[in-house]
Amino acid sequence: MSNSLSPSEKQELIVNVKSLEEENRRLKEQLSGYAIIFERSLDAIIIFDKNGEFVEVNEAACHLFEMEKEELVGKRFQMFLELVPPDILLFQQSMLHKFGSFSDELIIKLRDGKIKHIEFSMKKDAFNRFDLAIMRDISGRKALERERIINEFLFKDVFNRAVDSIVIFDEFGRFIDVNPAFCMSLNLEKEKLLHLSFQQFVARQCKDDFVQLLVELKEKGTAKGELSLARFDGTIKMFELTMTSNIYSGFYMAIMRDVTEKKNMEIKLQKSEERFRAIFEQAHEAILIWNDSGHILNANPAASRTFELPLNLLVRRNLFDFIEYDEKVHDVMEQFRKTGEIRNELTFHMPNGEDKQLEFTMKQGVIDGYHLAIFRNVTERGKMEKELQESEQKFRSIFDHSMNGILLWGEEYRILDVNPIACDIFQMPKKQLLAQSFITCIPEKERKVFDKLIKQCEQLGEAYGEMTVLTKEAEQRTIELSLKKEIIAGVGMMMLRDVTEKKELEWQLRKSDTLNVVGELAAGIAHEIRNPMTALKGFIQLLQGSIKDDYSMYFDVIMSELKRIESIITEFLVLAKPQAVQYKQNDVCKIMKDTIDLISAQAMMHNVQIISDFEEKLPLLYCEPNQLKQVFINILKNAIEVMPKGGDIHVRIQKIGTDYIRISVADQGCGIPQDKIKKLGEPFYTTKERGTGLGLMVSYKIIEEHQGKIDVDSEVGIGTTFHITLPIERVDADDEETGVYNI
Repeated sequence: MSNSLSPSEKQELIVNVKSLEEENRRLKEQLSGYAIIFERSLDAIIIFDKNGEFVEVNEAACHLFEMEKEELVGKRFQMFLELVPPDILLFQQSMLHKFGSFSDELIIKLRDGKIKHIEFSMKKDAFNRFDLAIMRDISGRKALERERIINEFLFKDVFNRAVDSIVIFDEFGRFIDVNPAFCMSLNLEKEKLLHLSFQQFVARQCKDDFVQLLVELKEKGTAKGELSLARFDGTIKMFELTMTSNIYSGFYMAIMRDVTEKKNMEIKLQKSEERFRAIFEQAHEAILIWNDSGHILNANPAASRTFELPLNLLVRRNLFDFIEYDEKVHDVMEQFRKTGEIRNELTFHMPNGEDKQLEFTMKQGVIDGYHLAIFRNVTERGKMEKELQESEQKFRSIFDHSMNGILLWGEEYRILDVNPIACDIFQMPKKQLLAQSFITCIPEKERKVFDKLIKQCEQLGEAYGEMTVLTKEAEQRTIELSLKKEIIAGVGMMMLRDVTEKKELEWQLRKSDTLNVVGELAAGIAHEIRNPMTALKGFIQLLQGSIKDDYSMYFDVIMSELKRIESIITEFLVLAKPQAVQYKQNDVCKIMKDTIDLISAQAMMHNVQIISDFEEKLPLLYCEPNQLKQVFINILKNAIEVMPKGGDIHVRIQKIGTDYIRISVADQGCGIPQDKIKKLGEPFYTTKERGTGLGLMVSYKIIEEHQGKIDVDSEVGIGTTFHITLPIERVDADDEETGVYNI
């Protein structure tokens, strides 16, 4: 038999071989695609054998069970199910055998004791004799469900136990739910009240006020005011109330405090005051009303003139502040306590330093239990001596309490007198400074400059300059000097003022002006560049399809650089145009957790671990969450990028005082020199090779709009910590102008 093939058979065999090779290549590509899908899936994918052992797992499964693939393969799934009741497992197994596939939820316990809730879907005999399972971690969702149940329980508990009245009502004022305190206030049972509405109780004179409250509530979501309710027995109850919306699926809630007794007392006091006001105001003698402790509760205009104090300050003082409590005063007060009245004469010390001899009559408990005192000035003193004494006291007070340092010198620049501020600047006690030459107090490195100031003062009679001193804490302070040769014969004066903060504010102002210029430029740059950018990108994409593959790399580089330019323009626009934001109460810990979850993949790629430490029971923060998330992303990305060899990032959130929350992000990077820290946040200043400096600039702007601040602590070779301090509640513009807000 011949082994040779005919030409046609050979040709057919070659065709078959090529066909098989093509089929083999296609199957390999398909298998490779399945492998990529298997490994990159966000859900855990597991293949089991008939004994329930792990045969193959993907990366998500290793993350779910917190074990390496080599450890997990060969383990039995049963070892993670010790918390699941046996009857539940039997039921799930029976359903899988009956239908071939099954989906449900389970609790698994990892080897370190951690417990996770999972959602799974299983298919029997998915690969011949192997079963397939797809699992997802739903522990977070379960935790949120538990938290919602707890919050509902706590709300109900507070609702029923609250001392203040709490009412849930609809947009027409009809009662949906009321707490026991409200039932007690209106003297009605809850079952009857739930068939009624606010309108049936609002007093006639408050009808318009209640309508206005409802309008404000619907427009702004909250309303505050006062309201009088008429009970069915005819009595009136007065309340202070706060209303909020979106409670219980669109209903409204009102928290009401009964102030009936308080209002009645105010009315009674008003009538009492009207009876005595005319006599009290027009009397020529000084009249004071005071309590057992001596605190002045009220005074007439004549008392203001007698005691040399405005009325608003006089009523804050204590009567015994004006007298020296000696033996005579002790006898007078003992007699007053025993008899309930007294007439006598004492020396009273006025706030301006003047002593007045006042004749007085006192009656005990004549006005609502308070004491009445009537004074008459019987003082005759030498006015010249008094004015001289006052002048000396005023000079000494100004000298000692001046906000600037004052130094007086005589011959050979010997110090004659110095005030406390100057002592603080020179960091020497007054006794040590007196009688020595003030030139010896000047730091050595400033001595040459100061000698020029002395010469200028001798020639022109005055001189101005600056010097730098170091405090005991090694803090550098800038001092402004003003020298006058002779303020009086033989006496020169030097004024010293610490202008460190002023210099810092000037630097901040220059930085702010730079930001404003950048903002104005940004709008024009973005507009002028984006239009040609759009045309460039379009034509490059058209060219890309018609040019040979050998040049594709160039197109990738061009498109990458265009995208980079576009990202820079986008950051410019954050500075150029006002951002329409909505501030609301948010959990800053949740915002940070979401940010960490978002950036964790990038951290893992750089071998960086983010360690969080959040203080428990932090209050909600009034903020714009998306903007804060942008700040956190910028700072965390910077921290990751400064640690190319990996390391730890510590994120800490804690409450500072009663009004602020501080977020600290510490890295283990190379650190930032102290002279460069002040430049952080300036436009185009960056320590990164391809950075623009706009990320931190935008972050500083966002935190400033949140009325917070960013502080940076850094040590070269150790790392850098960004501290973000934010107020829990935003401050109104009026409060900011009066200086109420201060970090």
